[in-house]
Amino acid sequence: MKTTEPFLQFLTQQLFYWRRWYRLLRRKGKLLKNTSYRTKLIRAILKNLILFFSKTNDKSERQKQERALKSMEKSAKTQSSIYTVSCNWVHGKRCFVILAIAVVSLTGITGNKLYNQTQIQIGNPAPQTIRAPYTDSIEDKKKTDAERRAASKGFIAVLMIDARINQQINENLQQLLDDGNEIRAIAGAFPFFDTTALSRSSQRYLRSCSDPEWQTVVVALENHRNQHQKTIGRTAVSFRPLSIAAPNQVPPKYNSENTDVGSDETKLVDFSQNIDFTQAIKELEAYQLTNSEKSFSSLIAQISQARQKYNQATAKLLQLESVSPETIYEESLLLDLSDLEWENTQMGIHQSAERILTQGIPHGLPQNILQDAVSLQAQTFVPEHAEPLASKVLLAVLQPNLQKDEEKTREKAEKAADGVSPVMVNVKHGEVIVKQGEQISAWDFEVLQHYHLIRRQIKWVELVKLGCIITVAIGIFVWVERHINCQLRQRDRLLVLLLTLSVPGVIVMGLPYTTWSALGLLLGSFYGHTLGLTVVGLLSPILAISLDMSKAALLAGIGGGILGSCIAQRLRSREELALLGVAIALTQGAIYLIVKVLIGQAFGSTWYIVLREAGLFASSGFVWSVVALGLSPYLERLFDLVTPIRLAELANPNRPLLKRLATETPGTFQHTLFVATLAEAAAKQLGCNVELVRAGTLYHDIGKMHDPLGFIENQMGGPNKHDTEIKDPWKSAEIIKKHVSEGLVMARKHLLPTAIQAFIPEHQGTMLIAYFYHQAQQMAQEDPSLTVDEADFRYDGPIPQSRETGIVMLADACEAALRSLEASAKRPVPLKNKVHGTSEGEEKRSHKDVSSEQALTMLNNILRARWQDNQLIDSGLTREEMSQIAQIFVDVWQQFNHKRIAYPKLKASTTVRNS
Repeated sequence: MKTTEPFLQFLTQQLFYWRRWYRLLRRKGKLLKNTSYRTKLIRAILKNLILFFSKTNDKSERQKQERALKSMEKSAKTQSSIYTVSCNWVHGKRCFVILAIAVVSLTGITGNKLYNQTQIQIGNPAPQTIRAPYTDSIEDKKKTDAERRAASKGFIAVLMIDARINQQINENLQQLLDDGNEIRAIAGAFPFFDTTALSRSSQRYLRSCSDPEWQTVVVALENHRNQHQKTIGRTAVSFRPLSIAAPNQVPPKYNSENTDVGSDETKLVDFSQNIDFTQAIKELEAYQLTNSEKSFSSLIAQISQARQKYNQATAKLLQLESVSPETIYEESLLLDLSDLEWENTQMGIHQSAERILTQGIPHGLPQNILQDAVSLQAQTFVPEHAEPLASKVLLAVLQPNLQKDEEKTREKAEKAADGVSPVMVNVKHGEVIVKQGEQISAWDFEVLQHYHLIRRQIKWVELVKLGCIITVAIGIFVWVERHINCQLRQRDRLLVLLLTLSVPGVIVMGLPYTTWSALGLLLGSFYGHTLGLTVVGLLSPILAISLDMSKAALLAGIGGGILGSCIAQRLRSREELALLGVAIALTQGAIYLIVKVLIGQAFGSTWYIVLREAGLFASSGFVWSVVALGLSPYLERLFDLVTPIRLAELANPNRPLLKRLATETPGTFQHTLFVATLAEAAAKQLGCNVELVRAGTLYHDIGKMHDPLGFIENQMGGPNKHDTEIKDPWKSAEIIKKHVSEGLVMARKHLLPTAIQAFIPEHQGTMLIAYFYHQAQQMAQEDPSLTVDEADFRYDGPIPQSRETGIVMLADACEAALRSLEASAKRPVPLKNKVHGTSEGEEKRSHKDVSSEQALTMLNNILRARWQDNQLIDSGLTREEMSQIAQIFVDVWQQFNHKRIAYPKLKASTTVRNS
């Protein structure tokens, strides 16, 4: 056993290294052709055999171990060969493997209802006569459910007081009482005079009587005063006011038989039958006799003022009646109460309302019962005169305040239903359950299920049909993918499949509020609106066919998915995506509600259920959008995706790598910014991904940070180390080439996306480092022992594989040329040019024009050289676009080097004179 332990350890180590090699080779896109691990395996086996023979003396034991080692060697070789062939086949056919996985997984999830289906269905004829295999008691679920439903509905619902309605009733009641207070405030205090001198009934009458009655009272009092003054000279003893001596007797001078009296006296006769009139006259005459003239005049003035206020109050009542014909106040009920009675009435009304509302008013309560309850409470708490008024006020504001307590009612219903015993049916052994050819009822189906006499199976035909539909849908998706500008990798197809499976997966788990919004938002953000709309459009009919979904739920989800797919890629920040999530939520809720309205389910007693479901669909859309936003950064890193938002984040100059580039290599950073400006302009003009070009250009030269002074733009006019220190073109070329490999190391260390990493090697392609190559050739001419290999001075590549990296290569190549022209344009004009009679301004203008033409010619030559060197054959750029790119670069360069105002120079003599 000791001799086999190293062998097993070696096998374990080989398996570990083999897996690492497999991942490395697969990353590079190569097949497993290297079999060096087999050689090492054989060497290890032989080594163990030598140890075995040197340490083992027992022949039989040695033979057993030899057979064991050979068996292990054969098994290892066989397994490794099978595993290698399998992996190679899977890797070569990985596209078809993913498509097969997509078909199987989508069919398996969407067709879940086709599993475990019964051969016998309710309503179908029985294939044979089936009998009970043994005696048993079986629950009749249908009857049990019917009895339980009857029990749950056969009790009075639990009611609860609605505090909101109570508050509304109290507010309405207080508003009515405030109106009464306002009217009484206009009418003034009552009684308005001392009741010992003038009774309440007389004050009520004098305040509310008509103007003719009041005029009659005034005339009667005036006559009484005149008569009193005439008789005061006779004898005071025989004086007795006529109107007071006989309370119910009218003075003879006011008798109707007296034809000499005036019209006022006639009116007095007309009102003499009114008891209140007579009582008021008597009390006023008595007050007139017992008090001074001034006090009596003051009383008359108070009565007149009270009448005026009373008239204003009645006018206010008429105004309220015109606004609301159903007003409950009447002047006889409201204004005839004293202030104390009105205060007690308000208190009693509040107490009565509180007691009635505490007891509760159910819906459907007969009006006469409510009136009796109100009258009973009013008799208890309200003064007797105010009972009619209090009853009218209470009946005007009271309304049913009891509502059904859903939770307690449901609990009570469940308790009542649980108390019902199951309905059991005895089935005897051999009893016929169903005869051949008879239609199978629901009860027959339950009995067959109880005895396990129903076989279940998978509906393969239906699954195959569904699989064919899904295959066609996937074929349409592949066709769309190949006809749009969206090249998907296998990992992208896997992500699309996972996101697509989330929609039916959530539905199968029993949740109707599925991930449509997350699907549309993520697909639209990652791959564009065309691919997102394609997935949503293909998935919707499959779900409509295979799963039991309501039309409103399906259409609401599709609407949210479409909105997310169309808008997501246009947005450039997480905040905008969050707002898109809110828009998706509102869209889903609105579509669900509109569909329910159109099919007529939003009306009637279930309207609140529809509103609740619409709110839930809106909430689910928002929740899934938030989930999508939270998963988006992780999916971008896990599946190596670049979205506009991630590209904008990577292009932030505050990123650690870019801050290092600006600090450690300022010249390279300035070069990068100018290249980015050129490349962005060209990418925008040619319809390329501008965000990708911007971010990729910012990182394309990060490898120069490994040796900043090895590149001339960072030397700041100092000595060139290649000329002073290195003096070896081969080493210099290695330093220059190393900025690509080091850049890739930095990019992987900082987890930059593959699309960004591609700019680092592809912006140089396999170009020749011409300067050091020619320097090496010169050295080889001087020293014949030196051999110059062109491959040592070429970048390792690859050449640009996309239009974006091709544009950056061209911009990087043209940047130095444009800077050299910029430097030459800033040089002063030679004095010898003035000999030819050209002014300074004309010389500058001609120099500028020549520079523009020279720039275009120079750039065309540079781009032609790149084209002829076959650096752009895989980029997708055309020869016609090369001239267009050159013109764009020149236009950008001219914008950077715009003309400035030429300030006039002062002559030296003038300057001296002015000084």
